[in-house]
Amino acid sequence: MNRHIHLGIESRLYSVDSREVPLYRFDVLVCGSGAAGSAAALAAAESGAEVALISKADLQETNTLYAQGGMAAVLSPDDSFASHVTDTLAVGCGLCDEEVVEAVVRGGPRAVECLMEWGARFDRDSEGELELSREGGHRQPRIVHARGDSTGREIQSAVLGAIQAHERITTFARCFVIDVLCAADGRVVGALVSRGPGDFAIFSAGEVILATGGAGQLYRETTNPAGATGDGVAIGLRAGAIARDMEFFQFHPTLLYIAGAARVLISEIVRGAGGVLRDRHGERFMPQSHPDAELAPRDVVSRAVFERMVETEDTSVYLDLSDVDGNPHTLFPSISRICHFFGIDIARDPVPVRPGAHYLIGGLQVDADGRTSVEGLFAAGECASSGMHGANRMGSNSLLESLVLGARAGQVAAASSLPRGGMRDFEVRPPLDPESVPPGMKVNIQDVTYSLKSLMWRQMGLTREARQMEDALSKIQLWTRAVRALGAPEERTWELSNLLLVAQLCAVGAQLRTESRGVHFRSDYPELDAQGPYHTRLCPVFDPARLVSLEVEHVPPPTSRASVSQFAGS
Repeated sequence: MNRHIHLGIESRLYSVDSREVPLYRFDVLVCGSGAAGSAAALAAAESGAEVALISKADLQETNTLYAQGGMAAVLSPDDSFASHVTDTLAVGCGLCDEEVVEAVVRGGPRAVECLMEWGARFDRDSEGELELSREGGHRQPRIVHARGDSTGREIQSAVLGAIQAHERITTFARCFVIDVLCAADGRVVGALVSRGPGDFAIFSAGEVILATGGAGQLYRETTNPAGATGDGVAIGLRAGAIARDMEFFQFHPTLLYIAGAARVLISEIVRGAGGVLRDRHGERFMPQSHPDAELAPRDVVSRAVFERMVETEDTSVYLDLSDVDGNPHTLFPSISRICHFFGIDIARDPVPVRPGAHYLIGGLQVDADGRTSVEGLFAAGECASSGMHGANRMGSNSLLESLVLGARAGQVAAASSLPRGGMRDFEVRPPLDPESVPPGMKVNIQDVTYSLKSLMWRQMGLTREARQMEDALSKIQLWTRAVRALGAPEERTWELSNLLLVAQLCAVGAQLRTESRGVHFRSDYPELDAQGPYHTRLCPVFDPARLVSLEVEHVPPPTSRASVSQFAGS
């Protein structure tokens, strides 16, 4: 299956005259300061590279910071690598790369050791051993956590401390990466960065690693922080990198839902400890939906919650912690504090919850070393499609993947960059000519952003069907043209442009996947495709004016894979 689709975007968001802006030179440039970016930067620096680490917000403001549940790793004698691999493959619905999964799983114990060496303090039992919990899809307790539900904060603090202590890493906070820069042959050699209104800089680097996190801000209901605007996928695709499986967007089943309040994730560890889901009538409904009940894979739980909300005509369902083994206030202090603010005693009162966008499973297609299809460009973490998650991510595997594969990308990028060294030429393009528009026309960026988020929630959410997706895609393309022509050259416009591009990729992939697999559920195609599993590859093509189109391919998972034994023990 091959389709050609015009996106209506240009290969760059903005241009400057490189002779008029500051130039910084590094061996490796890492974009993103979460688990994946930090692991990449530390590995590259340990390999001898001079590294620049850029964050568009404060260094600690990342998706990693908000991860509550924990990180999966095989640390118990009752567990095994084979069991963790098998669990991951089962949840991935035929689209995981088995060798990548095994490599990442085998790297788990060392990743935990590194975090503890950097100062992370994980919860321990009465005998001083690491306390391991269980989440949906895992048959064994293998989730390490910190202060119950503050694992991401602990990991972010540890990696940031290591970053700031390393002499070969220079950090740049509150810098927005607009686009990567390419040489005449298409090789990525740096990035154009905005440091504030009218203040630009160019970072020259032998290798660039995108680790910018997810795109949850596509949706009205999301667990993701405000900065999760799909920047890495959009930047990479505009540079020519192939994206893969963008139709797979995972929804977390339990966000605290109180009208007017920010959505807060209620971690899966709460259900792992005995929390159960009930409807407005007090009826527990998950045992009817899956043998594992509340610990079923997240897509199953999310759809069951959504269906029960529709059936009961309620805006939420309710999480009951009254039978949790232990004191919920002690076990989940962060959740307890938040709920207490809204007058909810989690040990006694039902907690209103509903699903929300949580994790972008698709992303820039990368090989076992994190390389994209564009020379000089790497990707790691949530903006990458490594083959780890397939069609549905298993809980707590993402921090594991970020640390193991982020480190691998950093090692390889450093090795690739150091032999070349020096400054290389890149293309200097003139500023974009604004599209001719009638005088007085403006675009309301805030209104388009809200409209996009609402549209994606209604028509590209937990359930999908052809007519709604076709309508969504046409609106997204209209908004894309308006923002490109009328948007002011500033960060919120560039973020919205990135969201619109990622939304197009998600909608195109979802339209052309005429089956239900993993987190992608179509009411008009509720069964698996009889032809078997396939990936959706979105390959950018540029015309002479550097406008971008897509060649869309469906390709089966590889039957023979290169060895990735180098991951073991990494």
